[in-house]
Amino acid sequence: MFGDFFLILFGMALGAAGGYALHRYVNSKRLADSQGLADRIVQEARKEAEAMKKELRLQAQDEVYALKKEQENEYKEIERGLKKQEERLQEKEERLEKKLETVAGKESEVLALEKRMIKQEKKLEELREGLERRKDEHERKLQEVSGLTVEEAREKLMTEIESRTRHEAGKMVRAIEMEAKEEGSRKARKILALAIQRYSGDYINEQTVTAVALPSEDMKGRIIGREGRNIRALEAATGVDLIIDDTPETVVLSAYSPLRREIAKQALERLIHDGRIHPARIEDIVAKVEQEMDVKLREIGEQATFDVGVHGIHPEIVKLLGQLQYRTSYSQNVLQHSLEVAFLCGIMAAELGMDEKIAKRAGLLHDIGKAVDHEIEGPHAVIGADIAKKHGESKEIIHAIQAHHEDIPPQSILATLVQAADSLSGARPGARKELLENYVKRLEELENVATGFDGVSKAYAIQAGREIRVMVDAEKVTDDNTHMLCKDIATKIENNMTYPGQIRVTVIRERRSVGYAK
Repeated sequence: MFGDFFLILFGMALGAAGGYALHRYVNSKRLADSQGLADRIVQEARKEAEAMKKELRLQAQDEVYALKKEQENEYKEIERGLKKQEERLQEKEERLEKKLETVAGKESEVLALEKRMIKQEKKLEELREGLERRKDEHERKLQEVSGLTVEEAREKLMTEIESRTRHEAGKMVRAIEMEAKEEGSRKARKILALAIQRYSGDYINEQTVTAVALPSEDMKGRIIGREGRNIRALEAATGVDLIIDDTPETVVLSAYSPLRREIAKQALERLIHDGRIHPARIEDIVAKVEQEMDVKLREIGEQATFDVGVHGIHPEIVKLLGQLQYRTSYSQNVLQHSLEVAFLCGIMAAELGMDEKIAKRAGLLHDIGKAVDHEIEGPHAVIGADIAKKHGESKEIIHAIQAHHEDIPPQSILATLVQAADSLSGARPGARKELLENYVKRLEELENVATGFDGVSKAYAIQAGREIRVMVDAEKVTDDNTHMLCKDIATKIENNMTYPGQIRVTVIRERRSVGYAK
């Protein structure tokens, strides 16, 4: 039993030893195979590394060769560029050398020229000194011969030159003006004559007072009222002064504004016809008349635009045109004057080939500033231009209105036409009136302007101051100087006097020879 157990143990030990030996053998075999595999892998890796190394070496050599080739090419390009620059620099040096040689040659020429100039300056200075000596000698001899000093001789020479120059200038001016007047005067006379011939208007002279006829003398007391309350109410409502004097059956209305006088006249006539005259009734009647007058003014303005043939005028300007019916200038009705200027402008514009309607419009509106009361300050031409601009009139119309009295210089043919038509309308004898005192004063001033010139012996204002005839001394004024004198007198009249229209200046030089037969 024990022996079997021992045998089993021995067999087991023997089997374990054999298994161990077998395992060890297997492991050794595997290790040897792995070692051989590893050596083969290492050898293959080394071979591949050597191949890659050779390939990389070859690539590096190729790159080095390419870089070397590229650098050689760049060096060659740089070398060629440097060679070209060197050639250009050499050419520049050659040109500079030539220029330096040329400059050196010119410098020597300049030096030689300076030397010659210095010599010539010395000669000129000597000649100048000699001339000065001769001049002094000649002046001394001339003074001895003529008996005049240098200043006296110079003054006499300048006087002769001035006289000769004025003589030649007079001839030239006269020739030019005669040539221009031949055509201009003929054309102007034709246009103005045609305009005057084709238009003729009626003139009604206005006054600053209006007389109202009364049915009886008793009506004066009723107009005055108790303690004058009626007359005060009427004056306050209308802005018109009532003059009640000894004139039988007449009351005089006095006011600067014809429009206010007209309102007061109509209101007074209605009160007289109604018979009820007291402050409340006066205010009602005056208010009613003012409303009716407002409508009437528009109708008058519309009729004026219809007569002239212009349309599209702003209603406020139409109303102002109606107010011109009750305005006067030197006793000439302003609306009638505006209508006449419009027609004259249209006729002249048609003759000149211009727009006739625009010319009529400018002529009709040129005095629109006179319709405004005195509360607005400024010349009526400027006021009228502002009104036209405010109500949408064109720039050429506005300029024509503003320039028709030369508040600004006229810069268009239309403005000049309005000026001419305005002067033509106001300058007709009888169209306007002025006080006798002012009339005489203007004529005397006109004659004094002419007689203030040297050589004028007499001056006469004729044609109601439209012309002045100047008589000159034939010994002091020559034929050519008369033309210059005429221009000087006309210029002085324009600058120093105010007058309507134009003034003709006529200078007359008469030489008489008297002899006796015995």
